[in-house]
Amino acid sequence: MSNAKKIIEDLLLEADIHINGQNPWDLQVHNEKFYSKLLYNTELALGETYTDGWWDCRHLDQFFYRALRANLDKNVTMDSSFFINNIKTFLRNSVAYAINLQTKFRSVEVGKKHYDTGNDLFKIMLDKRMIYTCAFWENVSNLDEAQERKLEITCKKLQLQPGMKVLDIGCGWGGLAKYIAEHYNVSVVGVTISEQQYEVAKAQTQGYPIEILLQDYRELLKNNIKFDRVVSLGMFEHVGHKNYPIYMQVVNHCLKDDGLFLLHTIGSNKTTNVTNKWIEKYIFPNSHLPSIAQIGTSIEELFVMEDWQNYGAHYDKTLMAWHQNFNDNFNKNVNNIELSKKYDARFRRLWNFYLLSCAGAFRARRNQLWQIVLTKKGWEGGYKRLV
Repeated sequence: MSNAKKIIEDLLLEADIHINGQNPWDLQVHNEKFYSKLLYNTELALGETYTDGWWDCRHLDQFFYRALRANLDKNVTMDSSFFINNIKTFLRNSVAYAINLQTKFRSVEVGKKHYDTGNDLFKIMLDKRMIYTCAFWENVSNLDEAQERKLEITCKKLQLQPGMKVLDIGCGWGGLAKYIAEHYNVSVVGVTISEQQYEVAKAQTQGYPIEILLQDYRELLKNNIKFDRVVSLGMFEHVGHKNYPIYMQVVNHCLKDDGLFLLHTIGSNKTTNVTNKWIEKYIFPNSHLPSIAQIGTSIEELFVMEDWQNYGAHYDKTLMAWHQNFNDNFNKNVNNIELSKKYDARFRRLWNFYLLSCAGAFRARRNQLWQIVLTKKGWEGGYKRLV
């Protein structure tokens, strides 16, 4: 048995994970090169070797839940590989600290690489409104109901009233904008950097008091319109730690003095300057998960924190629902296009790894999902959550 294989096997046993075992979370290894590659560059190699078909697992989500809950990613101890990985991590953190990886020019990369992958893909994977953020699974039975529950909770926290003007930063395919215009008789300005999202959002909100803008959020500083409410669902993860101050200044600039701002974002338990290398390379380029400390620093002297809730456990179930939709509908035709021909088997493995690894991370409570309500001067008499 090679030294690398022995190290990996012993490490996995700490989480009761076996190589070629019978449990649904056990790894089935097809290529012996897997072990040495995994030790040399763990973050990238795990996903890359899975996409290449070097190993399989019946339930990837369960594998990641067990591995992360047992902190296996922090326990790689092979001297040379451990040293190499730590040097690489140090260099990546140094670069991210020194360089703004989410400039206006670079910010469009995530739109082109991920959100412009194809509206047909997201249509089969998401709910009927195409909401690509965590659903709230309280007293609901399916994804459509869970996303509507999230939208309604969000609206109640915003305490919307007829005639208000709402700014939706990172409006996606326009699902939230349309929902609040329909149900609360407000006007909405939505902002996205994805061309494909922009086209769908414009089409599906036609006839409503909604304007969709294809632009970077920083362009809003040129806008002198003040909004009663600002909301942002699942966009802050693309801002980058060096841009948190300017992001908060943009919101402060756009929000009326007596307005409310609701920030809905994935969060990290630990303050870092970088994201997972595989996620950054293949899924969300230049992304970054904020910590409580980073958010707290960015809102100082700009906002008062009125309310902070954690819905992280709900993201596990949301991702599993997306995963099921993705696979159940992968062989269907959308707009006369056979998806399995447009997106090949390698792409399917890559996206299954993405969805299930993230589900396992939320189940292990490595990642969180926060909804934060902020005001500019403090809500007179205290903010009272209506849900």
